[in-house]
Amino acid sequence: MAPPPERGTFRFDKYMLVMVALRESGYPLTEHAPPPCPREWLEAVHDPAYVEEVFAAAVPREKERRIGFPVTPRIRDRVRHTNGGTWLAARLAMEHGYAANSAAGSHHALHDTGAGYCVFNDLAVNANRLIAQGDAGRVLIVDCDVHQGDGTASLTAGRDDIFTLSLHAEKNFPVRKARSTRDVALADGMDDDGYLEALVRNLPDILDGFAPDFVFYQAGVDVHRDDKLGRLALTDDGIAARDRYVIDAIRGRGLPVASALGGGYGKDPRPVAERHARSMIACATANAAFAHSSTVSKFRARAVAK
Repeated sequence: MAPPPERGTFRFDKYMLVMVALRESGYPLTEHAPPPCPREWLEAVHDPAYVEEVFAAAVPREKERRIGFPVTPRIRDRVRHTNGGTWLAARLAMEHGYAANSAAGSHHALHDTGAGYCVFNDLAVNANRLIAQGDAGRVLIVDCDVHQGDGTASLTAGRDDIFTLSLHAEKNFPVRKARSTRDVALADGMDDDGYLEALVRNLPDILDGFAPDFVFYQAGVDVHRDDKLGRLALTDDGIAARDRYVIDAIRGRGLPVASALGGGYGKDPRPVAERHARSMIACATANAAFAHSSTVSKFRARAVAK
């Protein structure tokens, strides 16, 4: 874990507090330490000149301003590991159905610069890698952060093997939106019911029409009504319903899904971290329920066959 940088407003302490909340929840979780993301995986999506700037901890000041914090050697090492964490989550999801990265979801990072607290775009990098090495032919990225996944949309534009779905607050950052494969712009103040209706109206259609082999889920909790940077009005129950629906829809089609933490902001990082922890637990619980129902169905099928 990198310490907070000298300049900037981003709360890096949130990430350790997420792990504290998960460990104190009593939920039976298994923790894994990811390896750093290989440089060539980053350069396959990002401008190699920008990757070099990050690796040398020599990012120009104007790019650091877009990112929101200075890129020090410790931040460089951190983002390499958070990108590696999304890859590890993907590999574990292929084995267990679902796995989570307790960081990352850096969906604003662009080809030649970072932006919006994002240095490298782990979603685009790892979607590209899954396809490049033959682990998936088609990857769906479901982005439920309150902010549009403009970097992910930009980095995957024109590809027919990566589909980006972004549900976001229409009037929130970024001011200039990119074009996702499908954008669902939501009105300020949208509540639990309205949000879920929008999700139900779009996700099944995409899953069936695009027919992905793998899904990345950007599970931002900045859709919460108390979020410092959000403009929507979901409750804790609404976020839990969102997460259960996403996992049920994906796992019900037999697809693996890996989630990334995404956004969540507040003056006090503790309630934000607890929202993230509850979100991951809701996803894991939905996956466990699916696994149990599948086991029961197989058992019953064998019993009938006998």
